[in-house]
Amino acid sequence: MAADVAMQQVERPVGAPPDPRRRRAAKQHRGGDLSDGMFGLSLMAGSANVIMQLARPGVGYGVVESTVDSGRADLHPFKRARTTIGYLAVVALGSEIEQQAFRKAVDGSHRQVRSGADSPVKYNAFDPELQLWVAACLYKGSVDLYRMFYGEMDDDEADRHYQEAMAFGTTLQMRPEMWPADRDAFDKYWQEQLDTNIGIDGPVQKYLYGIAAVRMRGVTLPGPLHKLVEAPMLFITTGFLPQRFRDEMRLPWDAAKQRQFDAMIAALRMVNNLTPGPLRRFPFNALMWDMRWRMRTGRPLV
Repeated sequence: MAADVAMQQVERPVGAPPDPRRRRAAKQHRGGDLSDGMFGLSLMAGSANVIMQLARPGVGYGVVESTVDSGRADLHPFKRARTTIGYLAVVALGSEIEQQAFRKAVDGSHRQVRSGADSPVKYNAFDPELQLWVAACLYKGSVDLYRMFYGEMDDDEADRHYQEAMAFGTTLQMRPEMWPADRDAFDKYWQEQLDTNIGIDGPVQKYLYGIAAVRMRGVTLPGPLHKLVEAPMLFITTGFLPQRFRDEMRLPWDAAKQRQFDAMIAALRMVNNLTPGPLRRFPFNALMWDMRWRMRTGRPLV
């Protein structure tokens, strides 16, 4: 595989024609389904996708200033991860009743997330425009991951996945007509957002760096162990980011790091292809079971 493979995938528009050098890998992937085998891999890129989402100031300050302490990733990272992963699992695998139940639970937390008089930007967690941006980041991240690990989908399959990804937003308050009409329209929307609405300032950058480097108040590691964990986690997160977001975060990257990242992806691709389906889908399959158990027993979903 040519150098800088991973970088080529994250910088490519989602509407770009399939790369003929990588089409065979997608055909060899059983089912060619984003949900088949992508769930476990998506955990690796989770922090990078959070950075992309919070790069829009309305989302960033909505999280940084949130008074819903139980949902803050810096205070309760494992609970926050369970909620986020559970949401993605319900969107992809849940029934309409399950999606409605999860939406009601998430709405309960979102009602408290509104800008105050001293907030540097106005925001509201029910703002469908902000939810559209979050959904766009989730979709863009899933396409980038698929290209890295499986190759290219044909146009029909890519279009089907694009329409399915609308549910990332419509499961909450985003109206269906807000989702760009097709993949080319999505690329236009994405570039417009990069040009006009993206910017990470000091408070949001500090918050996001803490997540990327595992410097969260809710995670306590012994000093030596933390030093062992911080560098590789920061490297992985930076590797999954498009360059624009690395620049916003002031995260250094060069050709040598890119080659190391590509080598890591190549090794993980081999391991992933040999891993049984249930393990590839972990922990999303486990959290779907947990969510259904919570619904049956009347326990909180978030």
